[in-house]
Amino acid sequence: TSVKQVAQKQKIASHSMEDRDVIAMARDDADAVVQVFFVRDGKMIGREHFRVSASTADNNYQIIGSFVKQFYAGTPFLPKELWVQEELEDSAVISEWLSARKGQKVRLIVPKKGQKERLVELAEKNAALVLSQDKDKIKREELRTTGAMNQIAGWIGLEGVRRIEAFDISNISGYESVGSMVVYEDGRPKRSD
Repeated sequence: TSVKQVAQKQKIASHSMEDRDVIAMARDDADAVVQVFFVRDGKMIGREHFRVSASTADNNYQIIGSFVKQFYAGTPFLPKELWVQEELEDSAVISEWLSARKGQKVRLIVPKKGQKERLVELAEKNAALVLSQDKDKIKREELRTTGAMNQIAGWIGLEGVRRIEAFDISNISGYESVGSMVVYEDGRPKRSD
């Protein structure tokens, strides 16, 4: 809803009909999510998020700068403006490179007030929400897989169980024996084994 509200205000309040992308991010120690809002003719037409590694970056501007270089090296359309969360280390060089690719000036802007700043803040909040949801999903998955394995191991007094093999032998009156085996590794079925 908040995205729609800001997008609606953006439609009304935008005197400039420039095409622009709004880029912000959220991170923890290991991971980061970069959120991009796509604004065309003054209207927000879509958004997309990207997961990136944050383990090698000391500062947020390094993550955003690296993302901008990779993303816009491969995308066919370049907007006239990129609104970014914070000043990039080599923004002049990036702007020059993007301008050369587009064939006209591409500006990197760090909005400081008003509607522009609120749109960047909203992109940052969306990135933080995606990052949080991802962490929750990973925790739930761990409870279902390795957590379940550890619980079973605890019941039978074992530690460090990674692999479980289960066998089922059936026969009819001692004849026609049939055996089957299932294998789980780290709480997930390993059908190839």
